[in-house]
Amino acid sequence: MSPKALAVAGLLALTSSRLTTCRSPGEGGGDAAQPQTQKTVEIKGVDASALTARERTEWSDEVSHLLAPCPDQAVPLAQCVNENRPCRACAPAVRYLLEQVQRGKTRSQMETAYRERFAPDQVKNIDLADTPSQGPADAPIVIVEFADFECPACGAMRPILEQVIGEHQDKIRFFYKHFPLGMHQNAEKAARVAVAAMKQGKFWEMHHALFENQTALSSENMEKLAQGIGLDMARFRQDRDSEATADFVAKNRKQGEALNLSGTPSIFINGRKFGNGGGEPKQDLEEWITLELELQGGPVTPKPAPKTAPSSSAAAPGGSAARTP
Repeated sequence: MSPKALAVAGLLALTSSRLTTCRSPGEGGGDAAQPQTQKTVEIKGVDASALTARERTEWSDEVSHLLAPCPDQAVPLAQCVNENRPCRACAPAVRYLLEQVQRGKTRSQMETAYRERFAPDQVKNIDLADTPSQGPADAPIVIVEFADFECPACGAMRPILEQVIGEHQDKIRFFYKHFPLGMHQNAEKAARVAVAAMKQGKFWEMHHALFENQTALSSENMEKLAQGIGLDMARFRQDRDSEATADFVAKNRKQGEALNLSGTPSIFINGRKFGNGGGEPKQDLEEWITLELELQGGPVTPKPAPKTAPSSSAAAPGGSAARTP
């Protein structure tokens, strides 16, 4: 056989041997590169046995290079936990990253989620003066929702929030901020209607009525809702159409815009933007609150939802605080 024929035969044989299977870089077999030994870590009190080999490697890498959330502990998370450093957030952060890798998040997604959930500079200062609220004034958890009464997603989130708040009624104070979107033609009017009801001490009754009827928020129907909750109609119309009410809604919207909000519902829990972690909304909300209570060192076991609404209060613009049963 000629040298040229031998070369062709050798090339065909080599090609055939390499195409029998598809291998990722680093896997053994044939001419593939030799496997690289990657370090995994053990962390006290954390069970990582459910992770696959790949997940274990990724998680180990993250907890070995991401720094502890406490500014005075400039060490990796794994070291923080294993050395019992005085940073309450380290162990929860390690478990949080474990959950993220189990949910299939990429490394960049995990690092972004970790920063949003634990970095001190991600806590936003939200002005809550004159904002309608429910729950105890000294609650360890403060939830602020920016919402639009005509937004279907807000309507879907409402019963979830109500259920979770009811289960933690002694630990959560809930604030509602108006963020009417231009795409919803009745949202601005509905926000003004709610503010007018607030001035008569019946914000939450109107809040409930507007969401229950969010597909029929014509001016006529909203007047019927006002009548239905027993408002003084002359005062209601005057307040609804007043410049003070328009300014109140506009101030809320500007606060949302300053936080770079682009949609609703937008929820902040103790100043941090709540994000969907990839699971069910109620599950994600429960997990966030449970973690927040753990970070504060409090009990985390929820109670059954109450049959009656928790106490509520709202300070009306230019008026005194109003309460509903």
